[in-house]
Order: sequence, then C-alpha cells, then structure tokens
Amino acid sequence: MKTSKSMLKTLTAAALGVALSVGAVAASAADIKPRLIRFGYGLNQDSKQGRAVDYFAEELGKLSGGKFKVKTFGGAALGSDVQMQNALIGGAQELLVGSTSTLVGIDPRMGVWDLPFLFDSAEQADKVLDGDYGQKLLDGLQEHGLVGLVYWENGFRNLTNSKRPIEKMSDLDGIKLRVMQNPMYLDLFKSMGANAVPMSFSELFTALETKAVDGQENPVTTIQSSKFYEVQPYLSLTRHVYSPWIVTMSKVFWDKLSDDEKAIVMEAAKKSRDFERKDSREQAVKAMAFLKENGMKINEVPADEVAKMREKAQAVINAQASVVGQDTLDGLRAAIAATKE
Repeated sequence: MKTSKSMLKTLTAAALGVALSVGAVAASAADIKPRLIRFGYGLNQDSKQGRAVDYFAEELGKLSGGKFKVKTFGGAALGSDVQMQNALIGGAQELLVGSTSTLVGIDPRMGVWDLPFLFDSAEQADKVLDGDYGQKLLDGLQEHGLVGLVYWENGFRNLTNSKRPIEKMSDLDGIKLRVMQNPMYLDLFKSMGANAVPMSFSELFTALETKAVDGQENPVTTIQSSKFYEVQPYLSLTRHVYSPWIVTMSKVFWDKLSDDEKAIVMEAAKKSRDFERKDSREQAVKAMAFLKENGMKINEVPADEVAKMREKAQAVINAQASVVGQDTLDGLRAAIAATKE
C-alpha cells in the first residue's frame, strides 16, 4: 500500500512538472515580450480590490512565462481615479481598476451603471455586464483612448444613518444623507424625501461623527472597512444600486501588444474578475456578521416599500435618457429583461 501511494505521488509530481513545462514552453513559443505594467487602484492593498489586483498580477506572470511584470499601486498612490484615467489615455500608466462613474465624463453611456434598482441579484448583474450589452459599452471606450477589459464588483449599496431604521420610504423624510457628487443621486434621494448632501468620500467619516450629516449609502464591505459602524447605529438593506468596478487598460499600451499578448491579458483579466466577485460576495457575508456583532441594528426593507422606492426612481431613470441616450437605456432594459426569460 505504501509503495502504491509513493508511486501515485511520484506520478502526480511528474504530471505536474510536465504541465508546468508545457505552460512555460507555450509562453516562450508565443509572441510575448518582456513588459512592465503599472496597475493603479484607489483602495488599500488589504481590500478586496487589492487582493484581486494581486491575483491578476500573479496570473499574468504565469501566463506570460514571467515576461510580464505587474507593479501594483494601491491607496491612490498614482492619484485619483480621474488622474489615473488620464494617465492611461496619455500612455503614462498601463492599467486601472475604478468606478464606472469616473468614465461618464468621457463616455456618458457609462452612467447607466449608476441607475437605481436595476438588478434583483448579483447573478443577474453578472449576466448583463458580461453579456453583449456590457461588452458593447466596454468596446465604446476605445475611441476615448481606453480598452475596457472586464467588470469587477463593488456591490449593492445600502443605507446607514444615526436617526432611525429605514423601514418605509417615509422614514427617509428629513434625513440628511450624504451622497456621491452625482446629480442623479441627488435627484433620487430627494425624490424619496431625504435631504441629499453631495460630499466627497474623504470627508464622510468626520461628517458622520460630527453629525454634519445623518447618514450615507455604500456597500456593506465599505461600511465595515471605513468603520462607519462606529458612528452609525442603523443599517437598512435597500440594495438601491448595484455598483460595478471596471478594469481599463491604456489603448496606447494595448496597441503595442501582439495578439498572443492581448490573449493572455484578457485571460488573466477574466480570471481576476471571477476571483474578485467570489471574494466580494464572501466578504459581504462576513461584513454583515461583523457589523451586527459590533452593534449595528440591521433591517430588511419590506418588498412593498422597496416597490415604492422603485416607482420614485423611474422618473430619475427616465430623465437620464437625455444623458446616456435613449438607445442605451432601451438596450439596458432589454438586456435585463432577457435575463428573466
């Protein structure tokens, strides 16, 4: 029995060695040159964003036989998302993962991903983002100097505040709520009765702590990592917006790559997408447990009250047709409808 086990281990090791050798030979035989990629992102390295960037770097290194070196820069070390985006367009940086909202300035159609109450689940969002519709929007970035590779997940946004649980839409009346500096978010929460206050994220914790604002809205992982639970007793699960992140590459750099190099970049990007989404969803479950253990009172908003919020949101969504384009909005609705067939 010991001999059989030993032989099995030997055969397994030999097979693994052959597989690794074949991979190395394939990489060396392909048209792959030594490349340096600077990959910037806004969150810290120990965030889900940072873990996925590191995963991408490792995968691309393997697929290129060590020829592609990815240098990662977390914590906005290379600047804000807008600054990094401009660096990609100019060819001074190769890769970025950040909010789709940042892209609205160069391609207004990207504003569709900020629209409220689009998706019933993360899995439904995956189908739309990874399908023909999501790809069409990615392809449209090339004329602006960027190559959209894949969508990662930020997550569903939920409400926190220091006043009361949001159990019905009328509970938002008079709540001073920080929102992103985005006119659509202002219109959405004003329509639901809140006193919406645009504010940069960097100012938010202090504003909550000093009661300059009563509440805010973000995914539960951000609520945990930003320690909002220290100053916000109530978390209400509205899931009012699903936020993706987008991985973009400089077109200046992309156009220098061979077909083989483009193929391995895309393979590493898709693997990182699947890794990041799995990690994101696992972290969201853990974050919910953590927030509860640390004193937050968490409530689900009843379906009939969510329906009222959705109804208010329709006017905001329809108004965006003049910004994103009616065809873009109609295409999104058709893509969402197709997931329910």
